[in-house]
Amino acid sequence: MAGVAGAACSSNVLFRSREVGNHGASMAPYNGLRPVENMQMAPTGSNPSGSVSTSASKLRTARAMVSQTVSAPKREKDPKKRVVITGMGLVSVFGSDIDTFYNKLLEGESGISLIDRFDASSFSVRFAGQIRDFSSKGYIDGKNDRRLDDCWRYCLVAGKRALVDANLGSEVLENMDRTRIGVLVGTGMGGLTAFSSGVESLVQKGYKKISPFFIPYSITNMGSALLAIDTGLMGPNYSISTACATANYCLYAAANHIRRGEADIMVAGGTEAAVMPTGVGGFIACRALSQRNEDPKKASRPWDKDRDGFVMGEGSGVLIMESLEHAMKRGANIIAEYLGGAATCDAHHMTNPRSDGLGVSTCIAKSLEDAGVSPEEVNYVNAHATSTLAGDLAEVNAIKKVFKDTSEIKMNGTKSMIGHGLGAAGGLEAIATIKAINTGWLHPTINQDNIELDVTIDTVPNVKKQHEVNVAISNSFGFGGHNSVVVFAPFTP
Repeated sequence: MAGVAGAACSSNVLFRSREVGNHGASMAPYNGLRPVENMQMAPTGSNPSGSVSTSASKLRTARAMVSQTVSAPKREKDPKKRVVITGMGLVSVFGSDIDTFYNKLLEGESGISLIDRFDASSFSVRFAGQIRDFSSKGYIDGKNDRRLDDCWRYCLVAGKRALVDANLGSEVLENMDRTRIGVLVGTGMGGLTAFSSGVESLVQKGYKKISPFFIPYSITNMGSALLAIDTGLMGPNYSISTACATANYCLYAAANHIRRGEADIMVAGGTEAAVMPTGVGGFIACRALSQRNEDPKKASRPWDKDRDGFVMGEGSGVLIMESLEHAMKRGANIIAEYLGGAATCDAHHMTNPRSDGLGVSTCIAKSLEDAGVSPEEVNYVNAHATSTLAGDLAEVNAIKKVFKDTSEIKMNGTKSMIGHGLGAAGGLEAIATIKAINTGWLHPTINQDNIELDVTIDTVPNVKKQHEVNVAISNSFGFGGHNSVVVFAPFTP
């Protein structure tokens, strides 16, 4: 049970006090995230108009001058240690094509709808970012496809699509040293359907009726394992499970394997499939979810005063991370550069964020230090922004603490359209961040009707904006106080 509870969602989750739990256990002592009040933060600039920067080249020159005056850290120059992105793959509520996914985000389209995968008519929350019409054809053979938990199906399709995107299909991999290619795809919840089905069989029919796949398809490492088995990748292989911070933890750890010379390529990201009775029911019991059943598409509304909880999502997001030296040797198409990352812990509470935001602000600062980036260089934040009362404001306050002048920074919330993918969220949002870098367009944060007064940073409300990204950070936070931040930038040789 502890594993399931800890795997849930970010420290941004809103609990409402009430008695729940087995055998009359009370959740009252864990009365959840309360809005952070009277937080003393450094004054910050604002950009209420949300207008597009007039001269990106002048802005970069100015930032460079500022960086020199504050002795900005130096970026990595060794091509063996520089980490670049050479492929991306996903499974999402908008399908499995990267361009379609991002175009839907740019259009401000909501992927949230009423659940029809199971009968949710008796549930107090009846909507989610449910994936429909998913196809694994060409990626998973029919026999295995019927047995696998969706968590692993999403992982295999996203992972293999990422490899193909990086020109690392099966024929190419056969001629490579696959002991130098690793897999690190994590999940917060694991094979939740397989687990639930196994327990149901035990209770109703006895242990002899438990499927032999119950354990293998439930445990959290199986996504990385199955992907490696199918592709023959023999490098570092494991999973990380840090709730909704999972995918960013995986990206950070994967990059460090490359930096240490332990791998040339890492397949890294997150996967999740918790839109099923146990998953939805569990979060309802926590009182973590929005209950806007009458208008699901407006339920996920980060930073809006009328937000009332997060919306469940699912899917998988995977990056191909590669040393610059290796990528150049094989003539790979370099999409972006991973500059650095960090992971910290609030060490404070199971679900509540620290009132001073220290864990999150420290994580952001450490990620910039690892990346060799000064705060003045960052002009885009893909925020965790789950649409919870206290969590959204706590993240904004932490951002203000690190970036003293936010007038040129834009931040958006991908979850406003696809819901909260839990362990997959960071992977999907890394892809959205990289697409912003590549296209020069930021997707909107939708449902921004009545923004909190304390949110003085441009949230790209409701309509996309053109914006040349200099350096971007992507935030993910999880139950247990797990914080993770990764840093991306356009690739320059």
